[in-house]
Amino acid sequence: MSTKWIFPDQWQIMVIALSSVLHQRSAWRLAVILAAMLFAKGRKTITSWIRAAGINRCYKAYYYFIGSLGKKTENIATELFEFMIHRIYKNTNTVLVAIDDSPTSRYGPKVAGAGIHRNPISTPDGRKFIYGHLWVTLSAIARHKNFGTIGLPLLARMYVKAKDIKNAGLFFQSKTEQAMELSKWAYNCCKSLQKRLWIVTDGGFTRASFLKPVVKTGAVIITRLRKDAVLYAELKQPKKRKRGRPRKYGKRIKLADIVNSFDGWFKIRAILYGKQESKDVKVFKALYKPAGCMVQVLIVRESKSSFRAFMCTDLTACAVEILEAIADRGAIEQNFSDLKQIEGAGQQQVRTIIGNIGAFHLNLWLHNFIELWAWDKSAKFLCDRSDSPWDDANRRPSHADKCAALRREVLKQTFFVGSDKSHEINKIHKQFYKLLKLVA
Repeated sequence: MSTKWIFPDQWQIMVIALSSVLHQRSAWRLAVILAAMLFAKGRKTITSWIRAAGINRCYKAYYYFIGSLGKKTENIATELFEFMIHRIYKNTNTVLVAIDDSPTSRYGPKVAGAGIHRNPISTPDGRKFIYGHLWVTLSAIARHKNFGTIGLPLLARMYVKAKDIKNAGLFFQSKTEQAMELSKWAYNCCKSLQKRLWIVTDGGFTRASFLKPVVKTGAVIITRLRKDAVLYAELKQPKKRKRGRPRKYGKRIKLADIVNSFDGWFKIRAILYGKQESKDVKVFKALYKPAGCMVQVLIVRESKSSFRAFMCTDLTACAVEILEAIADRGAIEQNFSDLKQIEGAGQQQVRTIIGNIGAFHLNLWLHNFIELWAWDKSAKFLCDRSDSPWDDANRRPSHADKCAALRREVLKQTFFVGSDKSHEINKIHKQFYKLLKLVA
């Protein structure tokens, strides 16, 4: 495949960078697999990848190669993370990442690591549970100057329930422990490049097994708080010690009492989900026991009887930064949707643990490759909605639009560049390019 199609220079540089951490005897297969994934049609099984690459001999070696990738996910993701930081975060000192979990459906009773998990998506049949793998995933979050917030998935951990762990042959780790490992990996990558790390999560990760180890590393955590969260005021030691054991915590703070108080509210304007909005907020400092330290609490009033509470371990962060980081967390949810619907994550028909890990990470990295390639491209280059007058012409290009644009660019470079420039050939090229728009 790599000898048939001509890819952009940036794509080839990224492939070479990732291949450098692989065994050089089989590293060349990474370029073939990524190119095949881009052009594969139908269900995105490994068989469809091999068919798109035109491989009819030694195809078993590619199955073994995908399994070997599952053992080197951190090394490959580190190279990709460094490349991404140099390209996107070179003018900023803070890197924002999001951590969340999402299942991918599978079929078959002997799929290693698969189990029954809660279905986060509302389906027509109303299924509350889904059979498959559950992935705790870390995505970098970046703001594009034209396209808004974009997520770049990098690394994931497969979560297996305690009751299924014997069949999988693994040792049990909770979701929060896996998220803690991902956070430490991201912090080490940012530290080597002299960048600060901010981590944003949903309320499911507000536990001591995640918060305390990550806070000790020096990373900043932003997450949602329950409305009945237990908070304490800062303890002021008395000048003269009294009898009995000294107090460890100050006066308990109830969020409902803070909301009902009329003092301390102020308005802010922040960019939330691509639009500038005005919010009534209140900020105060409190001790949160699962974090083991003082945190900054942000309360956002949605209506007279409704509010939301968030916390940040950076006591110097302003309310706008915290609220915008919470809103940007939605990019990882869009990642999950694109990975399942466009890249076909979970559709690869492999049954071993290591094979599933390698196949899922290939989907993550392909998504990242396409977004990085399209980062400096204009909306007009990435998609043309002139043949869809019912569509919004100002809507930002979707991930599917970027995939189609990359396929067109590869086909154009392969068939048009370096060919004869005569008038008749150019007429043929124009007609052929119209055909390519339908194919790609």
